[in-house]
Amino acid sequence: FPSHDKPRDTGVSEFFEWIKYRSHLSRGVTIGTMLQDEALRFIRMGTFLERADNTARILDVKYDVMVSVAAVEEGSAADYYQWSSLLHSVSACEIYRRVYRDQITPQRVAELLVLRADMPRSLARCMKEVYANLCQVRNQRSAETERRAGELEASLRFARIENIVSSGMHD
Repeated sequence: FPSHDKPRDTGVSEFFEWIKYRSHLSRGVTIGTMLQDEALRFIRMGTFLERADNTARILDVKYDVMVSVAAVEEGSAADYYQWSSLLHSVSACEIYRRVYRDQITPQRVAELLVLRADMPRSLARCMKEVYANLCQVRNQRSAETERRAGELEASLRFARIENIVSSGMHD
């Protein structure tokens, strides 16, 4: 868009780019101008919980279906484009290429989106951020919430993708 003031009737791709731009702008203003207090911590926790939920839902819906299709069509163009689309849907395609520098495989996609703490949309990164923000707003009644969040964060930090995949991505 030449102008980011309002959406234009130019197409779906441009509309989504407009939405992403506005989302980034909103996040930048929020983080860059708010007092670093409890309100910001709760906003950040909500952001990372929603991010983790969306990543988990995408993996839950797509992973098993795409793995079974991949077993039949392994290495095909359709297989590549399905995994590539999944990565694009969570803004992870460029990161995948940078980290793995190889063909897209289901296990590596799962590892990136679940366990890589350096991947902004991974479950591990999101739970690390949730736990850190939760520790900033703790009070006398939040001990159990903090314990459970810490337990989940630690389980993701020390997990192995082989164990997760073998027990099933849905679980």
